Amino acid sequence: MKLILLLSLLSLGDASRPSEFAIMPDHDVLDDYSSPLPHTYLTADDLPESFTWGDVEGVSYLTKSLNQHVPQYCGSCWAHGALSSLADRIKIARKAAGDDINLSIQYILNCGGRVAGSCHGGTATGVFQLVKKNGFVPYDTCMPYLACSKESREGFCKNVDTKCSAMNTCRTCSTFGAGCREIDIFPNATISEYGTLPNNANAIMAEIYARGPVAAGVNALPLVDYRGGIIKDKRFLHKIVDHIVSIVGWGTEESSGTKYWIVRNSWGQYWGELGFFRIEMGHNELGIEGSCSFAVPGQFSISNYSCNEDGSDCNFKLKSQDFIDPSKDMAKVQRRARADRRRVRI
Repeated sequence: MKLILLLSLLSLGDASRPSEFAIMPDHDVLDDYSSPLPHTYLTADDLPESFTWGDVEGVSYLTKSLNQHVPQYCGSCWAHGALSSLADRIKIARKAAGDDINLSIQYILNCGGRVAGSCHGGTATGVFQLVKKNGFVPYDTCMPYLACSKESREGFCKNVDTKCSAMNTCRTCSTFGAGCREIDIFPNATISEYGTLPNNANAIMAEIYARGPVAAGVNALPLVDYRGGIIKDKRFLHKIVDHIVSIVGWGTEESSGTKYWIVRNSWGQYWGELGFFRIEMGHNELGIEGSCSFAVPGQFSISNYSCNEDGSDCNFKLKSQDFIDPSKDMAKVQRRARADRRRVRI
């Protein structure tokens, strides 16, 4: 994490593309966990040569791809990378059953300015601290993405109320002329633990395999014109982090034996490899291994006690599911990893 702080202070890069990585004044807890990190009980020899949560025996455990640039530009990659990795972990816990649970990025922009960030930058660990401190993040149907935060004057933002309030946490608007109503009881997810990972490929692989995708800092400049393939870029200045994405797995190129990360961006599916890119593993290329972080879900709503269409007469109970942290049963994770490794080799 010291490397992240150093690189953020350097502020080098393309002046026309301001950094979206910014540590906010009230983000003061980078690590808040007690469970053992997976790399303490999973070695490189335990893990398969290739693995992605996008295809586990034909099933995708990833939530939808996102685009931070619509309805207009907002430098909120940090919230997209953080909440998509958290939502993926919830989907993994649910064994990909039912509709995807997607989390409200706009709520983070409305209420996380001093801890998490704004349209002018933030951090994934700031998102995790905010959600754990506040005790929830709503589902995205409560507060869809507007690409605005309180200080932003971009586009229509100056005409939009994005201050933190009950109305800007969860609301609905029932019909023409009826106005909007805040909803006080709503489906939501919580975080039990979060933290940062060592600048070590094996540690990152172990975390992804055991518990799910992670948020990761990266240098965005070489990504702007990415057309596919495996990025191989060891230039020092390109290790300066100014953007946040999520790593969902890894692979090995058959022709060269090159190991690479499989990474989801937040620029839409028109970009890259349907919104993803691949980058060589093991050299901290574009800074991607030096600033990884994770969150462990706590509880998440799996059913609702419904309100009326206009948001009135809500019942005051939600049925939630507890996330079972794989780190609580290390032997089970080890058995699964070794079985996967043997299956890949066959």
